[in-house]
Amino acid sequence: MGLRGRGPPPLLLLLLGLVVATALAADSASASEGDADPLYRACFEKCQRTGTLKEDSVKHCVVPTNDQPADKAWYAHEPLYLQWKEWNCNSECRYHCMMEREQEREELGLGPVKYHGKWPLKRASVFQEPLSAALSALTLLVQFNGWLSFFLLLSYKLPLRPETHATYYEYTGLWHINALLAMNSWFWCAIYHSCDTAWTEKLYLSSAAAFLGYSLILAILRTSNLRDEASRVMVAAPILAFVTTHILYLNFYELDKGLNMKVCTVISVAQLLLWTVWAAITRHPSRLKVVFVAIGGVLSIYLEAHDVPPRWGYVDGHAICLAMAIPLSYLWWSFAKEDAEMRTAAIMKKKR
Repeated sequence: MGLRGRGPPPLLLLLLGLVVATALAADSASASEGDADPLYRACFEKCQRTGTLKEDSVKHCVVPTNDQPADKAWYAHEPLYLQWKEWNCNSECRYHCMMEREQEREELGLGPVKYHGKWPLKRASVFQEPLSAALSALTLLVQFNGWLSFFLLLSYKLPLRPETHATYYEYTGLWHINALLAMNSWFWCAIYHSCDTAWTEKLYLSSAAAFLGYSLILAILRTSNLRDEASRVMVAAPILAFVTTHILYLNFYELDKGLNMKVCTVISVAQLLLWTVWAAITRHPSRLKVVFVAIGGVLSIYLEAHDVPPRWGYVDGHAICLAMAIPLSYLWWSFAKEDAEMRTAAIMKKKR
């Protein structure tokens, strides 16, 4: 694969540096302006005590009358398909008081503020963040479709080695593992945005960290053109050890979301930088797709770091990032397929 005598796009590198600085400087404090609001706190305390709001009541705070134990969470009396959401008196009072207070702020011409570290987003039926859940599910579908087309291309369209019936493409197994981790990550992303509980949040953050960590390994191996197993193990082992330690820390010591954001940002920027430099110095036919994905990745990290407030009760910066992930996932699998075709053609040409 030939090289061009030029460096990576300087503007993109500058943006990467700014994004890293912004993300690492982001305040990870758990206190928020919304839950410190005296009016919100008064509403929340009254709701917990009486189960009533200004114009409504919260059924989860009402003691059942059918001889059920009063100290049992209300969601345990609901149908099984609703119990997993774990909506109880505390969570329902938080949500309804938050919505009431935001409506009052909107009437006064004030913008939204965070409550308990999160933006006030409206529910839809049983979905806690309906837009984000739907976008995550769409990205999962795109990931599955991309992996399936990649699998069919390698297994049935491109030539196989006659002695082993294995593919000529040296990175086939790496892309398959990448697909499994990506689909797992987007599955839990959709679940988490449908139902924000302690266990769905841990699974969401853990699966995302695992996927990003492996993506960095794939970036190093492909951009460095490493093919022998010894070199691959030397690259993968320390990254796997670090990511595993990070996931164990989040799950069994402290769910530090600020730390997790910084770790994921550094990993994301590192792989984007690798792919950007590689795309700039290679003659790969799909290098522009890599550049577009890198630019999209930088914009996503920027939006996540700046934590854009919600609009219309459903759309926030995170939802925009999830929407961007749909075309970026399609482009990325398109690059993977073209890379497999190019590498297979190059190997076949050498064998002749």
